[in-house]
Amino acid sequence: MGKIALVFPGQGAQRTGMGKSLYETSPAAREVFETAEAIRPGTIRQCFEGGADELLRTDNTQPCLWCALLASASALREAGVRADALAGFSLGELAALAFAGAVPYDDCFRLVCARGSLMRAAADARPAAMAAVLKLDDATVIALCGELEGAYAVNFNCPGQVVVSCGTAVLDELKSRVKAAGGRVAPLATGGGFHSPFMAEASGLFRTELEKYTISPPAVPVYSNLTARPYGEDGGAADTLARQLRSPVLWRQSVENMLAAGVDTFIEAGPGKTLSGLISRITPAARVFSAADAADVESIANALLSTTPPL
Repeated sequence: MGKIALVFPGQGAQRTGMGKSLYETSPAAREVFETAEAIRPGTIRQCFEGGADELLRTDNTQPCLWCALLASASALREAGVRADALAGFSLGELAALAFAGAVPYDDCFRLVCARGSLMRAAADARPAAMAAVLKLDDATVIALCGELEGAYAVNFNCPGQVVVSCGTAVLDELKSRVKAAGGRVAPLATGGGFHSPFMAEASGLFRTELEKYTISPPAVPVYSNLTARPYGEDGGAADTLARQLRSPVLWRQSVENMLAAGVDTFIEAGPGKTLSGLISRITPAARVFSAADAADVESIANALLSTTPPL
């Protein structure tokens, strides 16, 4: 058996009730939520009871989703599942770094709260949308964005899927051009034009915020969205995290690099199966699991522990 990677989704994965069964059954997961609640009262209520509109607000989405992601990973580790590599999609990268011991949970949660607030302010100042462009190759999507002012190819997810950030006034024209090229556009449930120049100011302010914290080398390799390589191979962590806000997510390349390093099993920690679907399209040969709730964690542990020694 090869290596196991835990992967953490980003905004768009949030849903009402996320993490509740983990909170109720796993002491390790409960500790994550209670750490967050002490810093940001009301977080547990938002995770378990918040409606779609409330959770769509970036300054709510990020703290709540981070808790659900880290709770899932913590419950998996508590059940004896180990990880040889970690990666997170956008916000998920901060959950991966916390899980890898690079940032204490309480400090990382404070960073997540600041990140969410800064990105919300940037989104309010420059309204934008995100949409997945399907059925077209990367080069075609990049070329189409180059024809439109304020449109950027930002998330390279898997073959035939690239996410675009664009001004809201440009979205209809983007749809028209994508359709003419033989593709399709699917709007995403996000609150701004992330990973693009729309986030330039938030990126700079977040870089200043990062100076308040110490980010240690991860105990497990964490693959960066910015470079698709593990942290430590290219520049400092603070610069990497700040630049991530305004730069494309190289998800497909990150998965390919994990595969080249020997990973053959991926576990998506947190709500939804977005990353599971992308990974299956990148590499149909890999085993892919989703750990959204307590039942999933138990099932995954039962499936893997016969061949995987505990941490």
